[in-house]
Amino acid sequence: MPRTELNCTLLSDGSSDKALIPVLRWLLYRCLPNRPVQLRWADLRQLPRPPKELHERIATSVQLYPCELLFVHRDAENPSTNDRRTEINHALDEVRDTPSVIAVIPVRMMEAWLLIDETAIRKAADNPNGQVPLGMPKIGETEDIADPKGLLHDLIRKATGLSARRRKNFNVHSALHRVSEYIEDFSVLRQLPAFLALEEDLVDTIGRRAWNKENV
Repeated sequence: MPRTELNCTLLSDGSSDKALIPVLRWLLYRCLPNRPVQLRWADLRQLPRPPKELHERIATSVQLYPCELLFVHRDAENPSTNDRRTEINHALDEVRDTPSVIAVIPVRMMEAWLLIDETAIRKAADNPNGQVPLGMPKIGETEDIADPKGLLHDLIRKATGLSARRRKNFNVHSALHRVSEYIEDFSVLRQLPAFLALEEDLVDTIGRRAWNKENV
């Protein structure tokens, strides 16, 4: 008898943060290698009146994208990770009948988690064999970068090998999503406390809900 599918939803800060999907899918596969998982991104942009408050966005996401596990993404940016967790918990207090919820809180911005694979950046820039030195940051430095999104955009543009004029017409936003898709192994992120906390929360939730049991 096939095991039932685990339905998961990602509610992110913005559309560019949809790039977290491959990261979360990688984690889910390692935690639940024998369980089918569906992971969807809650796209609320096309609603007549997209909700603005976090508790409203959570409630709408669960309504439109029913799931057993909801990932709620908030970049830390200036507030601390604990501040963001508190913000998410307060929002959940105002929502009825929520599924299991896991906070996804990269330090600074989500893009810091994509500054780990030079090959993926070159592929996303449509120039996989490029030789222009990119000057990739070390993994331990990524959480200290003030503007990881700006740096990732700069690295993608540099990796194209195009002239400065032609780089301006390159769709760096689309390329950013491809960076995430081209990364095959996110295990290096385990060196970062924020990612490690995410993985620990996921393992704990899976264990408490017994989603890894054979009879589920």
